[in-house]
Amino acid sequence: MKTLHFDCFAGISGDMTLGALVDLGVDPEYLKTELAKLNLDGWKLDFVKDRRGGITGLHAVVDLGGDTSHIADDEEHHHHHHGEGHGHHHHAHDGHGTHGAPIDHDHTSHVHRKWKDIRLLITQSGIAEGAKIRALDIFTRIAEAEAKVHDTPVEDVAFHEVGALDSIIDIAGAAICLDFLKPDRITCGEVELGGGVVRCAHGVLPVPAPATQILIRGMPVTTGGFDKEMTTPTGAAILAASVDEFVTTARFREARTGYGIGTRSMERPNFLRVSLREEVGEAAPWKTETLTLVEAAIDDMTGEAFGFLMESLFEAGALDVTLSPCVMKKSRPGTIVSILANAERLDSVRRTLFHRSSTIGFREIDVRRQYLERREEIRSGEFGATRIKTAFWDGEPFRAKMEADDRARIARERNCALDKACQDCHDAAY
Repeated sequence: MKTLHFDCFAGISGDMTLGALVDLGVDPEYLKTELAKLNLDGWKLDFVKDRRGGITGLHAVVDLGGDTSHIADDEEHHHHHHGEGHGHHHHAHDGHGTHGAPIDHDHTSHVHRKWKDIRLLITQSGIAEGAKIRALDIFTRIAEAEAKVHDTPVEDVAFHEVGALDSIIDIAGAAICLDFLKPDRITCGEVELGGGVVRCAHGVLPVPAPATQILIRGMPVTTGGFDKEMTTPTGAAILAASVDEFVTTARFREARTGYGIGTRSMERPNFLRVSLREEVGEAAPWKTETLTLVEAAIDDMTGEAFGFLMESLFEAGALDVTLSPCVMKKSRPGTIVSILANAERLDSVRRTLFHRSSTIGFREIDVRRQYLERREEIRSGEFGATRIKTAFWDGEPFRAKMEADDRARIARERNCALDKACQDCHDAAY
């Protein structure tokens, strides 16, 4: 199995990703040709050999034709660079300045591109379909994170003209490179966020920036290895949209390695390492993800209220909800409400739990879930249109089951017991 692995011991940004993937083997001329299909003017992309800590790699330089000669060196990294040591713009805002991202004062009077305009631009471009889907996924995650920080609709998120162009090149370029390499899967180790502070529209905030904080949910991260911002929103979004599994140990044979050089020369080497590797030994046939387990113990709700709460939690995005009897203080019988949710829907679940139950507090624990790949499809046959969910083991169908609502419908239609309908449906599903 060909695996692409990100080693983000010094963080990750858009330009570092481009440099590393081209150094790994993506033809830079192919990349530029594909980027030209975006039909955007005002940019130029070059790759320059550079060295950090004795390691030689490529530094991706996106030239937007701007003049920053009037900005002091220590200011340029705040106002024009995507973090302290990488080299691109933090880019999104809602008309009131960026949130958790350095301000670009020189262009605040320029026009802005809304997320829906950028989405249309990518959708109508001539880049490969796989790259297009990946680029849209990465950009969507950034737009959603920015919208959440600003408490504004996603469609209203606006990207500064220069920052947007810079980000489009970074994000579309990374998507084109990954589509070109076509790994069977993508993995990543712990992600270094950096430390210190970042100057933004609302003052000086600690690293990571608010948008980055949202995008890294569920990832294994470290902080404090550097006193600068090392993982940018663009870098975090690339990982969030692309990585199949975050791993700390692996057995593999290294095939090729590429290094994407960061902008700053620092005490510790500032580069992103990516590698193509062949895994040794049998890979686990299941997937792993990090979820949050939310639990509340309640002793003053009726059975009907618990049923309504469970329905509401699923509507809010909960992946699983269970109710377990318990004995609470003063020997009162109670119920433990246990909810599994991913990071994106956690706030929605919290709000629902507060508003539609009597609890005034609950526990949260990060848990790891192992699960089989599963797909749902609609099949037409002797039972009409039915929904079949199939689990896969090592890419092969392993177990299939018809949805409960369809099984109940069939039992009613055939005037038979549910278990008889279940057996008939089981046979049909296979």
